[in-house]
Amino acid sequence: MGKVTGFKEYDRELPKKIAPAERLENYNEFVQEYPAEKLNEQAARCMNCGVPFCHSGCPLGNVIPEFNDAVYQGKWEEAYLILNSTNNFPEFTGRICPAPCEAACVLGINKPPVAIEEIERHIIEIAYSKGYVKPSTPILRTGKNVAVIGSGPAGLAAAAQLNKAGHNVTVYERDDRPGGLLRYGIPDFKLEKSVIDRRLEIMEQEGVKFVCNVEVGKDGDMKTFIDQHDAVVAAGGSTIPRNLNIPGRDLKGIHFAMDFLKQQNKTVGNISFTGERILATDKDVVVIGGGDTGSDCVGTSNRQHANTVKQFELMVQPPAERTENMPWPTYPMLLKTTSSHEEGCERFWGINTKSFLGNENGELRAILVSDVSWELDAMGRPVKFNEVSGSEREIPCQLILLAMGFLHPQYPGMVENAGLEIDGRGNVKADERNYQTSVAKVFAAGDMRRGQSLVVWAISEGREAARKVDEFLMGATTLPSKDRINEYVIS
Repeated sequence: MGKVTGFKEYDRELPKKIAPAERLENYNEFVQEYPAEKLNEQAARCMNCGVPFCHSGCPLGNVIPEFNDAVYQGKWEEAYLILNSTNNFPEFTGRICPAPCEAACVLGINKPPVAIEEIERHIIEIAYSKGYVKPSTPILRTGKNVAVIGSGPAGLAAAAQLNKAGHNVTVYERDDRPGGLLRYGIPDFKLEKSVIDRRLEIMEQEGVKFVCNVEVGKDGDMKTFIDQHDAVVAAGGSTIPRNLNIPGRDLKGIHFAMDFLKQQNKTVGNISFTGERILATDKDVVVIGGGDTGSDCVGTSNRQHANTVKQFELMVQPPAERTENMPWPTYPMLLKTTSSHEEGCERFWGINTKSFLGNENGELRAILVSDVSWELDAMGRPVKFNEVSGSEREIPCQLILLAMGFLHPQYPGMVENAGLEIDGRGNVKADERNYQTSVAKVFAAGDMRRGQSLVVWAISEGREAARKVDEFLMGATTLPSKDRINEYVIS
């Protein structure tokens, strides 16, 4: 342990950010790096607990106290090797993960938790700068051919692990570039696409093949496709957005969040697209949905120089601190103010959208809303809402962005043509232990299997599914499990 009293001596500090007025003029990342002294202090705050709950808080089982100690001592290669042993893509999680590990940090019982996510980002960026991140090609190949359908974090993690096991892996992506929602769902100001491309280049050098502009199952015969491979990993994600079917839904100016975000990401990347351009410029924008996707719409709208930006959430405003119903180390549902909110946004909780209102040209002009009050159960969870009498009103807007989450994966194409069974939640049904679907050679991972979730869960799903595919193909596996978090090797 680096410094026994570090958690007493130093307070939690996050890296500085470029000022909102400046960062709103571009789509670049704006979180700066820690000075060396500050990074050392933040790593020193790790208590090296007897029972480090951060392990279980992290879906990947990251070995957090150990890499914090290595950072404190300036052992960068060791820190990278520890982190890389459980996480294929710390450059992604270090930027866009909500850090459930920090919610489980023991120091968080009575003080702000260790800044684990930022330390993780610094480890991988320093590792890249020092040349520690290199392609690692398997010495032997098994001769087994595996197809991974979908190149989001789950698909990429599965591909990386299966390639490490010596299988010949081909990743199929229906878009023009790999990355899934990392590329076309997460704005560049949170995750610049050069970060993705840097990792993809390494994976290609390791032997992973990427085939883009191919939607598996749409045109071809899925039975033939499956027969051509020894195993298939379905990692297409949960892509069908939740709609809001209320009066006026057909008016011009109402769009799904992902259509809006994808267009902007393509624009930043100088990639052409078809369809009418969705722009927030000089418009009154309302984002319906209070989650991260909604926040991304807020930040993008501000960068497009919207006139005003409002964000609606049907649920009650979360508390700022843990309540008795959210005890440590559970993940708390607390009020989250993102960098996009800091850039300018009026937020509304307990507000219900009743209808969209248009003008004589069929264009959106306003939204009809009312306030709601919630009835809570014994645990303080909202179970039923009632409209507040006399609260109905119109709010002017010319652009609505629907960011209310996702329902399930796309069925037409791969899922239907392969005959994959669906579970009660509308996701692809796969055995909880071996990730195998109703079709023996097909495995499912990520949001397609578990439903809409976090990037860190997607990576975990991909890694675990790869283990089961390897067992299926070879009878046993040497790939590590997240349940064996201490089995990392430092050379």
